[in-house]
Amino acid sequence: MNMYKYLIIAIVAATFAACSNENSDSDAYGYFQTETVTVSSEVAGLLEEFSVEEGNVLEKGQPIGQIDSMNLFYKKQQLEASLNVLQSNVIQVNSQAEVIDQQMENLKRDQKRVKNLLESGSATQKQADDVEGQILVLEKQKSSIISQMQTLESQQDQLKAQIDELNYNLKKTRLTNTVAGTVLSKIAMKGEITAPGKPLYEIADMKNLTLKAYLSGEILPDVKLNQPVIVVVDDGQGGLKEMQGIVFWISEQAEFTPKTIQTREERVNLVYAVKIRVENDGSLKIGMPGEVKFKK
Repeated sequence: MNMYKYLIIAIVAATFAACSNENSDSDAYGYFQTETVTVSSEVAGLLEEFSVEEGNVLEKGQPIGQIDSMNLFYKKQQLEASLNVLQSNVIQVNSQAEVIDQQMENLKRDQKRVKNLLESGSATQKQADDVEGQILVLEKQKSSIISQMQTLESQQDQLKAQIDELNYNLKKTRLTNTVAGTVLSKIAMKGEITAPGKPLYEIADMKNLTLKAYLSGEILPDVKLNQPVIVVVDDGQGGLKEMQGIVFWISEQAEFTPKTIQTREERVNLVYAVKIRVENDGSLKIGMPGEVKFKK
């Protein structure tokens, strides 16, 4: 029994040694990640339709559901009815203003005629004063109508703004996907009551993943932005495969090696983080380990 035990240990040790030798030319190690977007509701209401499922590949602007909009629709109808009443009042006030303008025009003709008669002695001063008084009354009435018109216009503007807001919210009840990608997790369910800011699902672009790797300060001077590199990952059959990547971010500050990356002894070393964009052929997954070889 002990002989078999020692034989197994020797085989395992040899396997690790072979893997270590095979990967000894790698310059950095890390894990794949991507930017995840949490899509949330922008309005409150019952989630009447919701067709999102985990694993779905969605395009930007693709319809995904519907929030109950009847409450907003009825509010819009009430505001539109109030707006119609205001518009009718505006028509009436405009008619009153037109009548006053006509009366003012007639009185000014009378005023001119009375003035001529007064100069010739055929009219009295009282007649001239009466016409002047009537003109002053009409001017006050016209001023009051202008004030009414301004108030009505202000009320109309307020109602139109509220209707525009409701139209905007009604549009938001028709749910559409905001970014192209793959649905990672479904948070809300059809039939739930949602609210502004409440998460519906998480989505990420899986066509291009980011390998965040860590390298030593000795290698850092040879690393440049937009530099092509070789990324090494498991091929799923017990071997390794190489993929092309591009360096698009380099940390300016050193940090201790992350605990999830290296052994306890190596975690005391200072390293620099780099981010490498890799086109996903379908085999890469979030959290998957990867290695980097910088082209010399």
